[in-house]
Amino acid sequence: MNSITIDQARQIIMGSLTFARAQKMQPLAVLVLDAGGHAIAFEREDGASNLRFQIADGKSYGALGMGIGSRALFERAQQQPFFVEAVNGAFGGRLIPVPGGVLVRDSDSNLIGAVGISGDNSDNDEAAAVAGIKAADLEPDTG
Repeated sequence: MNSITIDQARQIIMGSLTFARAQKMQPLAVLVLDAGGHAIAFEREDGASNLRFQIADGKSYGALGMGIGSRALFERAQQQPFFVEAVNGAFGGRLIPVPGGVLVRDSDSNLIGAVGISGDNSDNDEAAAVAGIKAADLEPDTG
């Protein structure tokens, strides 16, 4: 199984935070998971609240587990709320179906991990994740 490297994870975090500071976003927490759903790197900016890790984890872990970005999970939750609620139960309550969880693909479209960001509004969290993934020369997948 291909998976994201620690160096790539660090590049994603730095790219995400650089983008966020340029956009004057609220303080963020950025979590990078490998292809197996394990945390490989995390950083929380000064001023980000204490539950940001758990929220970033719920966005990225849910996206990885379902194979679709958390924006797509959000849309699915609106169409099929009972299904997403059941999936959340299967995930032990760990799923957070709002934008900010983005799948990471390599240049061959292999799924190699996921990024979860929390701290600003969900659309901005997702934009920072996409920017960070691109900064690491990888492919973001929000769908």
